[in-house]
Amino acid sequence: MKHLYIHSAISISAQEFLSKSLWTELPKAPEVVAAKYPNYRDYIAPALARRMAPGVKMSTVAAMLALKEGNIKVPDAIMVGTGMGCMQDTERFLNTIIENDEQFMTPTAFIQSTHNTVGAQIALNLKCHAYNNTYVHGTLSFESAINDAQLFAMEQPKKTMLIGGVDELGTDFVHYKNNMDQKESPSRTVPLSEGASFFVVSSEREHASVCIRDMQVITMAMETSIAVEVANVLKENQLSSAQIDLVLLGRNGEGTDKYYEVVERQFSENTQKISFKNYSGAFDTVSAFATWWAYQILSDQTLVGIEGSLASKERYQNILIYNQHRGRDHSFILLSQC
Repeated sequence: MKHLYIHSAISISAQEFLSKSLWTELPKAPEVVAAKYPNYRDYIAPALARRMAPGVKMSTVAAMLALKEGNIKVPDAIMVGTGMGCMQDTERFLNTIIENDEQFMTPTAFIQSTHNTVGAQIALNLKCHAYNNTYVHGTLSFESAINDAQLFAMEQPKKTMLIGGVDELGTDFVHYKNNMDQKESPSRTVPLSEGASFFVVSSEREHASVCIRDMQVITMAMETSIAVEVANVLKENQLSSAQIDLVLLGRNGEGTDKYYEVVERQFSENTQKISFKNYSGAFDTVSAFATWWAYQILSDQTLVGIEGSLASKERYQNILIYNQHRGRDHSFILLSQC
């Protein structure tokens, strides 16, 4: 696939907004850790912000700042990935159905709950009439947006794209998810969270220092075969395991963390490994946060954000992100310094 060069990136997450100071790992005791929102009044008119869902507000600000940082007024395409969409509006609409016995319904919450609300709102704000698509593929939603951007870049080179991943916390959804986790993955050690990460990308290398070199997904894989998949990713990109400087792993304490252990064993002790969900929490498009973090590390050539025993290496050239969900939907995202 064609390389996607990242010209700018902004993330809103459980860590301090726009902060590159040392982060701390999220507490393991709370079941939920919300994102640390920016002061929306600095970016969105209060009257407009009141009508926006949390995911829309996070995405609007992240997209706006990413475009500004990338010196782009209007992108040529918008691709968004979201696992659950505007969850709070969905809950509001469904609860109203129950409370009103399916009568006297207003459509506002339903209209605002659709998954493509994020991409549509960004386009409305920018007066952008270009290609606009939203992917709702569970924990592969952001990866699907990347894939679309790669195909778009092949068909229309020199075009600039805005891609992102976003998910928000609900209330009823959180209770449901925690109840399910207690049955299916009671050992989960990271809290549920939310976030929005947006990137300005193109197939043009000019003014870019980092690129998404490759992205591959595997819907189903056995533990015995995941090592082969790692080798294939490296081989297709003409890299050895020793050339990977950092591996970001989506480990979260579940029983399927054994897949991460298999991936870890494919690299030597000299390759740094970090469990990124300890800093972001768990949500469907969390790989977008990991991609933003990898971009920051490659851009600044330092281990941005982390504190603890790991020290920054002399140079970061290649970072591999690996994530999976309960033994399914495996994804590899490879970022490299240009």
